[in-house]
Amino acid sequence: MLLSGPVIHRAMAGLIGGGAMAAAMLFGASSALAQPAPEPAPAPPPPNCTAADLAQVSGSVGTAMGVYLFTHPDVNNFFTSLHGKPDDEIRGAVQDYMNVNPMVESEINGIRQPLKDLRERCNVTR
Repeated sequence: MLLSGPVIHRAMAGLIGGGAMAAAMLFGASSALAQPAPEPAPAPPPPNCTAADLAQVSGSVGTAMGVYLFTHPDVNNFFTSLHGKPDDEIRGAVQDYMNVNPMVESEINGIRQPLKDLRERCNVTR
């Protein structure tokens, strides 16, 4: 039995098309296998190191600092006078003020200590 030209052409097209599909599936599968594995979920934060903990401690320290400044008008006036000055000038002025007023420095450090402890324990950099 002899095959006509159109039948041969169809058979060849089928073979070529089937081969192309097989190659696409093979290479597609190998590239899918070559994809990197998804990253694992991040480890949970240490106990008492959630955003809520940071917000609560920050809020408590802020409230305590506000009370301190309202009850120490001279300190409040000093810090208020720094508004609008360049950062480097503020740093120098605060350091000079604390050197002259070590009790104020000690009291402010005590107020801020819970936030410092939380940042250290939870590795919070900002």
